[in-house]
Amino acid sequence: MVKFILKRLLWVIPVMLGVIFIVFAIDRFSPGDPVAAELGSGYTQEQYDAKEAELGLDRPFFIQFGSYVLGLLQGDLGHSYHTGLSVTGSIAERFPITLRLAIISILIAVGLGIPFGVISATKQYSWADKLVTTFSLIFAAMPGFWLALMLIICFAIQIKLFPASGYEGWKCWVLPALASGLSFIATITRMTRSSMLDVVRQDYITTARAKGVAEGTVVRKHALRNALIPIITTIGFQFGILVAGSVNVETIFNMPGMGSLMMTAINNKDYPVIEGCVLVLSILICLINLVVDVIYGFVDPRIMSMYTSGKKKDRKKRVEAEVQS
Repeated sequence: MVKFILKRLLWVIPVMLGVIFIVFAIDRFSPGDPVAAELGSGYTQEQYDAKEAELGLDRPFFIQFGSYVLGLLQGDLGHSYHTGLSVTGSIAERFPITLRLAIISILIAVGLGIPFGVISATKQYSWADKLVTTFSLIFAAMPGFWLALMLIICFAIQIKLFPASGYEGWKCWVLPALASGLSFIATITRMTRSSMLDVVRQDYITTARAKGVAEGTVVRKHALRNALIPIITTIGFQFGILVAGSVNVETIFNMPGMGSLMMTAINNKDYPVIEGCVLVLSILICLINLVVDVIYGFVDPRIMSMYTSGKKKDRKKRVEAEVQS
């Protein structure tokens, strides 16, 4: 397993280089001029040339890319064109807010989605199954920004139970987390239901029931555990979406997270901030995928044996070679 983790970590390096190059190229060749955006209107050609040289945008593309990569190797993400602040400092200030929102949202989605999916699968075609399926389809089809606005109208303006904006105090996190998590509850519920229905029809489930094993034990220890692989995949994928796609929720609830930082940078053509945000989010998504793969090994022993059996075979071959010599 350690060897597998090291291999996956090594694969992160070329992936990150590819991501950096693509984002760097898109920034440089997309419409818009960061120099003109910084100078505003009424500037002279001399002022334009001086600002372009100051930002380092007068150099050839590959020279700029090489300088940026060299800075990354030294831990320097650059400075914002718009504010002059360190990109590393800006991300370090805002990233915890986005990460906290994503964690709360995914906990809500998992805590409700898996039980609803299990109930729907074990009571197929019952009123509970139809109710869960109906609400799952409704929340899955509901746009996130519209849901966020409805939550504000109902719980912040009408009932005045939770604040409509901010991030200080636990009440400020309830509506944003619900707005982010409700649609993912529907996704996890449907995946859990589908995966559980495939498992509960297997012969070993029938055998366990025939032996008199309690239904709760059959569902929890035999059915759910063997249905977890696609569910874990979905959870990891959804968590990545929550972190990288938090723009709408953070904008609506006025939360200074990574989403709002990236949107401001895109509007201002602030290349260093855009590239820094994408780099951090890409690294996080790679780490999420790595964690998901490691969890696979603990959930399904067959996956773990794929890495341990190889070591045993190597040891056996070495012993046989020593005996023959």
